[in-house]
Amino acid sequence: MITNKLRSYIKPIKALAPDTDRRAHKGLNTAIEVSHRQAHKRAKMFGWFKSNWLAQRFLSAHDRIDLIFCPCRYQLTAASYRHARNDAFNLWANYTAETAV
Repeated sequence: MITNKLRSYIKPIKALAPDTDRRAHKGLNTAIEVSHRQAHKRAKMFGWFKSNWLAQRFLSAHDRIDLIFCPCRYQLTAASYRHARNDAFNLWANYTAETAV
């Protein structure tokens, strides 16, 4: 079994599969760990805040803005992605100009 160097993996692996060899290496990643990359990035943001409530407040606003600026790239052609990004920046510029006045 290949895992990262997190020591909390040792006991569950020994309990579930005692005969399994565990390899821990910085360069070896399992598909499970790679699939959790976004969750890890989001959880890392929580460390910057003094409480979970403040983190949730920031992230709920951030998610709305992130949806505008980061359209689903896999569903778009390159030209339509550039068009969506330009529309997002124009929308943001108009919104900030209205709120500044």
